[in-house]
Amino acid sequence: MMGFMYLLIIVAFIFSLWAQFRVKGSFNRWSQVPNQNGLTGYEAARRMLDVNGLSDIPIEPVRGTLTDHYDPIHRVVRLSEPVYYERSISAVSVACHEVGHAIQHKVHYPMLVLRHRMFPVVNFASGVAPFMLIAGFLFSSLNLIGLGIIFFSAAVAFQLVTLPVEFNASNRARQVMVEQGFIRNEEERGVAKVLNAAALTYVAAALVSVLELLRLILVYTSSRD
Repeated sequence: MMGFMYLLIIVAFIFSLWAQFRVKGSFNRWSQVPNQNGLTGYEAARRMLDVNGLSDIPIEPVRGTLTDHYDPIHRVVRLSEPVYYERSISAVSVACHEVGHAIQHKVHYPMLVLRHRMFPVVNFASGVAPFMLIAGFLFSSLNLIGLGIIFFSAAVAFQLVTLPVEFNASNRARQVMVEQGFIRNEEERGVAKVLNAAALTYVAAALVSVLELLRLILVYTSSRD
């Protein structure tokens, strides 16, 4: 059983690497394709915020690639420089996805609210879990291993809650982009490629974490027997 579990973890890890490669590849490919309306990522994000009654939320450029995010504490959308300034399919797709999170914040999307409430606990648990597990295995302490598993479970739960948050943000982005005419019908395929590739990275990360949690639980239960 344990051998099969290790095999699953290796497969999931390979899937995770492939997902990261795919998101970079999709982003780079569609970065070379200008959107027909000539919108920059900033312009698309600004319009999407405005039509959803979020004119007070600023948009800031940040360095790096794929460093885009929505900051719910300071209520600001931050776009990587390639997304902020460029007029590509990738730029408007990623920009509108991040605005999707701002809209979730405004309407109190339940899974986003849950993720925000979980964050302080998860931030502590994810920092403590590795030390608990290492100490537990070093000193053959089932109690420490059990505590480590509990803390690690919180981090895994956070990743699982993140999945619907990310998918929902992408769905909101695609809907607004079509309704407001940010993209044309023939451009929807490119948008889907970019957003679906990004979503796969979250799926892969969650899968690896779930399998690692199951492995730890198996180790713990077999040690008790």
